[in-house]
Amino acid sequence: MSHVLIVEDNELNRDMLSRRLARKGFVTSIAENGEQALELLAGQRPDIILMDLSLPRMDGWETTRRIKADSHLCTIPVIALTAHARREDEKSAMEAGCDDFATKPIDFKGLLDKMARLIG
Repeated sequence: MSHVLIVEDNELNRDMLSRRLARKGFVTSIAENGEQALELLAGQRPDIILMDLSLPRMDGWETTRRIKADSHLCTIPVIALTAHARREDEKSAMEAGCDDFATKPIDFKGLLDKMARLIG
């Protein structure tokens, strides 16, 4: 079973994504902002991170930069999740260290395909 860390401040999005992933056999952990995500990562190592970019306290760009700068965490794939679908948004997410990019509303099958490609 693969472990997914969902970093999402919107409760409805978090719950929906967590439930759908659980039905597909994933174990999920939840963080509501970047600071919580980094705290969780100090004690666990998920197989993949789904990172909302527009987060309170510490946004997804900065959180991803910190994850990718940490030698213990840098190999964990990060998929950016955002309502911003402009090409510049995808480019800035990739520059921050994200391994892939998905727009909201989430195409769940497409997300599962991206996850499978990144975690094997």
